[in-house]
Amino acid sequence: MIPLRDNNPTRRRPVVTISIIVLCALVYLWQMTLRGAAGQSVVYSLGLIPAVLSGRAELSGPLQLVPAPLTLISSMFLHGGLLHVGGNMLYLWIFGDNIEDRLGRGAFVIFYLLCGIAAGLTQALADLGSEVPMIGASGAVSGVLGAYLILYPHARVLVVIPLFILFYTFELPAVIVLGIWFVGQLLSSMAQGSGQAGVAFSAHVGGFIAGIVLLQVFLRLRGTRRRLR
Repeated sequence: MIPLRDNNPTRRRPVVTISIIVLCALVYLWQMTLRGAAGQSVVYSLGLIPAVLSGRAELSGPLQLVPAPLTLISSMFLHGGLLHVGGNMLYLWIFGDNIEDRLGRGAFVIFYLLCGIAAGLTQALADLGSEVPMIGASGAVSGVLGAYLILYPHARVLVVIPLFILFYTFELPAVIVLGIWFVGQLLSSMAQGSGQAGVAFSAHVGGFIAGIVLLQVFLRLRGTRRRLR
């Protein structure tokens, strides 16, 4: 089930959401120019490696481009393929504009980064000894999905469901679309063994839950600022 668009208009242009999409696209194009060892070096240097973050392993000198804690952020802007970056940016485009509209641009930047950090920490804590780099915006985008589920559960989302060579489109409530997505990520994270390369399902789950929790904090802080004015 692939979302195509929602029917949830915004009041202003989603500048931050568009900027993140453009930045991730540019970084991916840069990655495409790197071949062989150079491309792998970037993934190990800027990707999140649980064993390095926890101090159980250390990168060789040339690979230490940024301190290990900063890879919680740098890893969000790297991707492993066209489908990887395309899928993440599609979800961000559909659901991110409404969260940005609700929280405000500055707060949305912080919210997005915190969701990504929480997702990375969730994946790392699942196996602190793992030396497999984690890259991608999936965790941060998952946080956006969690917030959208809480704020707009009844918004209609147009999805396409491919069945063999046929494609069927349906409009479904966001609570169904995102609920099915989350259950799928949760079951996949439970089935996936620790230390395995592949999709970071635990990060998706952690980011989604972080988005729900952080949304409450941001809305409360925003309400407090309004009362003080």
